[in-house]
Amino acid sequence: MKSNHRLKRLLTYSLAHRPDMIKASIFSIVNKIFDVFPEILIGVAIDVVVEQEQSFLAKIGIADPRHQLALLAVVTLLIWVSESLSEYGAVVRWRNLAQEIQHKLRLDGVSHIQKLSLSWYEEQNSGQLLAILNDDVNQVERFLNEGLHNLIQMLVSSLLIGAVFLYLSPIVALFAILPIPIIILGGFRLKGPLAGRYSDVRQRAAQLGEKLSGVITGVVTIRASVAEDAMVENISRASQGYIDANREAIRLSSAFVPIIRMAVLAGFLVTLVLGGLKTLDGSLAPAAFTVLVFLTQRLLWPFTRFGDLLDLYERSLASAQRVLDLIATPIDIADSDQTKTLERIEGRITFKNVEFAYPGYKPVLNGFNLDIQAGEFIGIVGSTGSGKSTLIKLLLRFYDPQSGNITIDGVPIDKLSLAQLRNSIGYVGQDVFLMDASIEDNLLLGKEFASHEEITAALQASDSENFVNKLPEQLGTAIGERGQRLSGGQRQRLTIARGILGQPPILVFDEATSAVDNETEEAIQKSLQRLAHNRTMIVIAHRLSTIRHADKIIVLQEGTIAESGRHDELVESGQIYKRLWDLQTGVSTEP
Repeated sequence: MKSNHRLKRLLTYSLAHRPDMIKASIFSIVNKIFDVFPEILIGVAIDVVVEQEQSFLAKIGIADPRHQLALLAVVTLLIWVSESLSEYGAVVRWRNLAQEIQHKLRLDGVSHIQKLSLSWYEEQNSGQLLAILNDDVNQVERFLNEGLHNLIQMLVSSLLIGAVFLYLSPIVALFAILPIPIIILGGFRLKGPLAGRYSDVRQRAAQLGEKLSGVITGVVTIRASVAEDAMVENISRASQGYIDANREAIRLSSAFVPIIRMAVLAGFLVTLVLGGLKTLDGSLAPAAFTVLVFLTQRLLWPFTRFGDLLDLYERSLASAQRVLDLIATPIDIADSDQTKTLERIEGRITFKNVEFAYPGYKPVLNGFNLDIQAGEFIGIVGSTGSGKSTLIKLLLRFYDPQSGNITIDGVPIDKLSLAQLRNSIGYVGQDVFLMDASIEDNLLLGKEFASHEEITAALQASDSENFVNKLPEQLGTAIGERGQRLSGGQRQRLTIARGILGQPPILVFDEATSAVDNETEEAIQKSLQRLAHNRTMIVIAHRLSTIRHADKIIVLQEGTIAESGRHDELVESGQIYKRLWDLQTGVSTEP
């Protein structure tokens, strides 16, 4: 993608901040105008000392050289104060603007990926996403903070000083300005190769972040496997790849700087020699020659930073492209244009002729049909890959089926808003997610403005109140990343409390007891029996004891219902469920 297109995308994205960008640009322009005046004032001062009553200031009505110098002192003071104030205004406005856009980019990125389907997440890597939302966003902020301000000042300086040169001596100006087109042309020729190299740098940085994330999150497994050295070697290879990619970019961008310096030197020498000769033959005033010598450096020296500016520009646009591409990722599961709102959800759930397959895999559900009555407690069992968790993902619209319908109270779930659908379902999964925050903050994910009484009721219903009250800060206790300061059973019970806090009419437990001890499982079973009152409850269980009191148990096999009935009925049938039950209870099935 061409750099100008990437810049256009970034500026288009930033249109909401256009007034702030214009104000910041005005401060940059005014600051550079005042910044050029001291060299001109030096020339005027020399003109006063040399020409005295014949000076430029004398010709406009200030005859006394002492008065001329006094005026110059006052003007110089005013210009320096104005230059300082405008610089302060420019720096503050550009920094604030950069941070506001940085904040917007990061929030828009996080907000957008929250709306993407699970199938998208399955193709991504958390380390690369973190690199985009953190490193790439920060790189864009740096360009907006430093790059645009410097670019505007370089352009203003070139135009303003070029105009002064043309006014004082067009011939000298022609030769002094000659290096500028060469520098700019060289910069644009370099821009294309640099863009490709910095895209590679950002990709390598994301891969390194991915490896580092894996080392941190997998520290227990790594240590238990005595794989520390292997992980360090893995990180070393990724880090070396990042270094190599950077070296290629640095080698190319650094080669440009000496070329610019030689061009600047050539322009300065031309001004010095040609301007000096014209001064000696009397066609150029000494004061004008002084101004030209000083301004030549001010005109050309900023271009020595053109290579650094180009480097920052390409780095930042490579990052901007990655961030904006993420934000532009199509949302494949969204609210319907004809969304319906149910005033009250009873909890009847129907799967009718549902067909579903994960991308690139064979079908998981084949013409699946299931009718769950409101208030019914349903248990679901089956072997790995039979479609148990897939049912829940479809019910929550993490995925949409290829064909068939899923309804709640007779309304297709794709006609309900995602917010109402998911708020009506309390979900407790096998993989416990708890933030590095207090217990109360974690519970409030289930209902943002829940009262203390509602929180207490949820803790009681999930059999969590006793252990929470024994903690040092009770609800205010910080539980660490992923709740690591709590036991596995405590974490699971807190997720149950969070799931029921909003009093959803439908509760879903997906293998919620598979990783807890027998004592915790028994406590959770008691919680389930209490929670099943007056709400629909679906429990996917590996441990059959968890669902033995269910109103109906569904046995899935290869995406279809192989058996259904109450626990006693299925045990008596002597089929799949009976074999699973015997295996878990230690009953021998051999003759």
